[in-house]
Amino acid sequence: MSSSNGSITISIDGTNKSMSLPLLSGTEGPQVADIRKLYGQMGIFTFDPGYGETASCDSKITYIDGDAGVLMYRGYPIEQLAEHSDFIEVCYLLMNGDLPNAAELKEFRDGVTYHTMVHEQIRRFFDGFRRDAHPMAVMCGVVGALAAFYHDNLDINDAEARRIAAFRLIAKVPTIAAMAYKYALGQPFVYPKNSLSNQPQGYARNFIHMLMSVPAEEYQVPEVLAKAMDRILVLHADHEQNASTSTVRLAGSTGANPFACIAAGIAALWGPAHGGANEAVLKMLADIGDVKNIPAFISEVKDKGSTTKLMGFGHRVYKNFDPRAKIMKESCDEVLAELGVEHEPLLEIARELERIALSDDYFISRKLYPNVDFYSGIILKAMKIPTSMFTVIFAVARTVGWVSQWKELIEDPTQRIGRPRQLYTGPGRRDYVPVTQRG
Repeated sequence: MSSSNGSITISIDGTNKSMSLPLLSGTEGPQVADIRKLYGQMGIFTFDPGYGETASCDSKITYIDGDAGVLMYRGYPIEQLAEHSDFIEVCYLLMNGDLPNAAELKEFRDGVTYHTMVHEQIRRFFDGFRRDAHPMAVMCGVVGALAAFYHDNLDINDAEARRIAAFRLIAKVPTIAAMAYKYALGQPFVYPKNSLSNQPQGYARNFIHMLMSVPAEEYQVPEVLAKAMDRILVLHADHEQNASTSTVRLAGSTGANPFACIAAGIAALWGPAHGGANEAVLKMLADIGDVKNIPAFISEVKDKGSTTKLMGFGHRVYKNFDPRAKIMKESCDEVLAELGVEHEPLLEIARELERIALSDDYFISRKLYPNVDFYSGIILKAMKIPTSMFTVIFAVARTVGWVSQWKELIEDPTQRIGRPRQLYTGPGRRDYVPVTQRG
C-alpha cells in the first residue's frame, strides 16, 4: 500500500484559495500527488489527455522504469523470469503475488489444464462468422459470449467465483484463439492435449499444437518454437496500466462480469498503436519490398516532412532499450537458425533494418532501438503464422495480466466506478429556436 510522505501546496493566482496535496510514495517510482479532494476544495479539475501523468490506481503487480529500461513482475526482473521460469509459473506469480512451490505449481497447472476445453456449443458460434473475418473480431465476440455459458460463477464479490473465472479465462482464451485460426483455414478444430501441459513450456506447447496440428497427422512441437512462444507469452503477460489494461479496469469498475471485461481489453488491444504494432511491423517490411529499397525508406523516415513511420522501433514508455527486446532478439536468432529461413525476403529486410538502427547515429541519438514488437513479429512470421494472428497471440499472453489487474481492482475497497472528467469546449448555453425561425 502507498504511504504518505510530505505534501505540495497549490494556489490559484489572484485568489486566496490554496490547499496541500498529500504526496504518496510507492515501493518504486516517483511520488504521486493525491488530488482526490482537489475539486471539492478548489473547484478545479486537472487536464491530462491520455493520462500520461496521472496514476489511476495503486497496484502491486507490475513496475516499469522506462528511463532505466526496467520491467518487473511482482518485483522479479523480466530477464530472470524469461530465463528461468515458464508462462504458467509467471501466471501463478501475477495472480497470487509470489512464485509457487512445487505443490502449488502442480495444483495451478492442473487447474488451468482442467479448464482448457470450451463448451461444445461454442463451436456453433464460429459458423456465424465469415471465414475471412479478422480473428480479433472473432475473439471479441466469443470471449464476451463466455458469460452466457459459464454464468454459474459470475458473482464478482465471491472470492471462489473470481478464482474459477480466472482459471477459465487463462485456460480457454488460447483454445478460442486456435479455433479462430483453424476456422479461417477451414481446418478441423484441434483440442488441447493433457500430455503436453505437463511438459516444460506446456502452455505454449499446447497452444502451438492447437494452431499447427491436424487430426490426420502426428505433430511434434519443435523445442525451439515451444521456447520462443513461451518467451513471447512471458514477455507480454503484463505491462502495467497500458490502454487495454486500463480498459479492463474501467469496465471492471462498473461491476461487469470478468468475461465482458476481458473482451473489452481484447477490443482495446486490437488497435494498431497498441497490440497491433507487431502486425504493423510486417506491413512495413512488405511495403519496403526489397533490401535495396531500404536506403530510400530510411531517407523518408528521416525527412521531417514525410509521413513515413518506422514501426517496431522505440517505445512510448522505454526511453532506453526495451528490456523485453534484448530477450526476444535471442529467441529470434535461435528460431531463424533452427528453421533455416534467414534468407526469406521479409526477414532479410528486417535484419538489415535492425543493423542500421543499431549503428546509425540518427537512430541511436533518438534511442530508436528495435522493440519487442519488432522481434516478435519476425519470429511469428518465421513460424508461418499469418499477421492477422499476431495480435491474437498478444491477447493470449496478456489475458493473465488483465485477469490479475481485474482481481486486484475488485479486491481493492478504495476503488470506485471510473469517471474521467473533461474540459468542455463546446457552445455555451443557448435556447431552442423552432425550425421555421432559423435562418
